[in-house]
Amino acid sequence: MPSVRDVDQIRWVTFSRPEKLNALTREDITVAREAVADTPEGVRAVVFAGAGRRAFSAGVHVQVFHGLSARDARSFISELGDLLSAARRAPVPTLCAINGYCLGAGMELALACDLRVATTDAVFGMPEIKVGIPSVLDAALLQQHLGLGKAKELLLTGGLYGVAELDAHGFLNKIVPPDELEKVTIDLARAVAGHSPVAMAAQKRLFETWQNVGLQAAIDASVGEFAEVFADPDARERINSYRPDDS
Repeated sequence: MPSVRDVDQIRWVTFSRPEKLNALTREDITVAREAVADTPEGVRAVVFAGAGRRAFSAGVHVQVFHGLSARDARSFISELGDLLSAARRAPVPTLCAINGYCLGAGMELALACDLRVATTDAVFGMPEIKVGIPSVLDAALLQQHLGLGKAKELLLTGGLYGVAELDAHGFLNKIVPPDELEKVTIDLARAVAGHSPVAMAAQKRLFETWQNVGLQAAIDASVGEFAEVFADPDARERINSYRPDDS
């Protein structure tokens, strides 16, 4: 089961089965979803991490799929979708600290999060096709990160890819030596955690809107979000006290 701890306004959700490459069970998925969906007021960012050096997460443990009927499969994949949606729609920034293997549902979680920090030895892949199932849910975002051709290659081959190859497509925000993963992730989390919570929540809602509507509707939604921020006293105070050398 993932461990959940709050440190200096950052919530850490750590997948904690390193002997199984942090492969996910249904319980892991439920706990992780609750951890990101029910963050306390003082939490300003959520970081997903994997215990040990070998993996962030190797994805859903294959035993979860054994014996599923079509109805059971729909129920399970909906549960995983709820976790990914919670990470994508959270009013605070979500980050992945990626070490070692980041596969299947683990990579989908990385896709759902706002920011990704990976070690130089991280390995990515979507091996579902080798298991006998399609890649679904937030794998739909892969073509935006990598381009359609590379996304199809990952999904159709089920192969493994190193940091350098995926970074060439702009997938990662930071690449660091393994010993620096936690420090750099904390620094990046702090860089996004100190802003107005109201403005941050508005920006996160706009990301989701921009993914799902046409240009004019996206612009119209932006106008509404911009206006509503000025109803918040904290936002007005930040605007009034801002100085250019603060940035």
